[in-house]
Amino acid sequence: MPEPMTFRPDEAFAHELDAADPLQAFRDEFAIPTLGGVGARPVADARGSASAVYLTGNSLGAMPKRVPELLAGELEDWARRGVEGHVHGRDPWLPYHEQFRGPLGRLVGGTEREVVAMNTLTVNLHLLMVSFYRPTAERFKIIIEETAFPSDSYAVASQASFHGFDPRAAIVRLKAREGETTLRTEDIVAAIGREKPALVMLGAVNYLTGQWFDMQAITKAGHDAGAVVGWDLAHAAGNVPMRLHDWNVDFAAWCSYKYLNAGPGAVAGAFVHERHVARASSPSALPRFAGWWGHEPATRFKMGPEFVATPSADAWSLSNPPIFSLTPLKASLELFDRATMPRLREKSLKLTEYMGFLLGAGANLSVSCLTPTAAEQRGCQWSLVVPGSSKVVQQALLERGVVCDFREPNVIRAAPAPLYNSFHDVWRFVKELDAVLGGRRAVHP
Repeated sequence: MPEPMTFRPDEAFAHELDAADPLQAFRDEFAIPTLGGVGARPVADARGSASAVYLTGNSLGAMPKRVPELLAGELEDWARRGVEGHVHGRDPWLPYHEQFRGPLGRLVGGTEREVVAMNTLTVNLHLLMVSFYRPTAERFKIIIEETAFPSDSYAVASQASFHGFDPRAAIVRLKAREGETTLRTEDIVAAIGREKPALVMLGAVNYLTGQWFDMQAITKAGHDAGAVVGWDLAHAAGNVPMRLHDWNVDFAAWCSYKYLNAGPGAVAGAFVHERHVARASSPSALPRFAGWWGHEPATRFKMGPEFVATPSADAWSLSNPPIFSLTPLKASLELFDRATMPRLREKSLKLTEYMGFLLGAGANLSVSCLTPTAAEQRGCQWSLVVPGSSKVVQQALLERGVVCDFREPNVIRAAPAPLYNSFHDVWRFVKELDAVLGGRRAVHP
């Protein structure tokens, strides 16, 4: 966490912060959108290049500039080598997914055996719940947050129904206290002890509020209550530092098109703790849906009818991986490895502190904030409720070259991603928001 510092509201100070930023060069590794849509105007940065103020890495990350080159190489191998690209390509496709184990493990705090790039997020959640949601007549509840991403709600409700339970009785949705917008850790822990669930599965960083839950404390509370604990890392992977192995998390899943910058609908990831992986091929192995790519590699091509699970998280994968979907992720993970999560987190905290300062500087209290003001409880996001129609405000910002997103019913989310967003981006966002609201903006918790 960066040392507390005194901010100034002038534009020159934003440029000073950028000049002193040790990660500033990473911005040049990305293609920052220029918009070009009707009514939307790009913004010239300090170097005079036109780009949008792009604050939607929590929905779709910016493209690493190496992606076209890397994809072109795979397309060329397909064109020139055909099926031989699996073993004789410049980056052979047969073991292609194996190169992601190290970077993904470093990103989420797992070992190489515990992580795998595969499928899409909700598919992975379902595959993992096949193994880890094992309800009984006495213990069948699933705890999620009231503001869980809709796909998580659909997934757990359908899992409960599949096992013969009424989702209305099986799904426990945690609500914030009256007058509050985020959940307190002590309330989550108390609910776990009270409800005795079979599964606790929260979004590590809540998509709507930006709250980062105390994953270690909640995981321990779940285990103490006899529950399995899994996490949806859609808004956490590449955003906040994690130690899934050390925290004893049972399983987790994430997408890679948000903070991991792998492109729309890109391949997702999964984590299974080593203690479960070790049981992959044992008589006490967890139940799972099996597929070809989960089979032990040494005998996979013997094409036998009996499934032999590989002793890693790969055992939960089904089909051979989508090369063209994995390739952009390779470009992004190389940048994460160079930048490192500790340094990215340090910049992220400074970016959000700076945005919070600017939002609250010298204006009437007319914009409320859903995101925790405590730095350790948030990712790189501010969720703002603005007066009037948030959708209208978001569209007005877009016309001014500022890209943030709108979520029902009245929330604007602005997420300065430390890999490519600048302090001047933050300054420009607040300046344009102030102009749209006619000087009526400021944040109160």
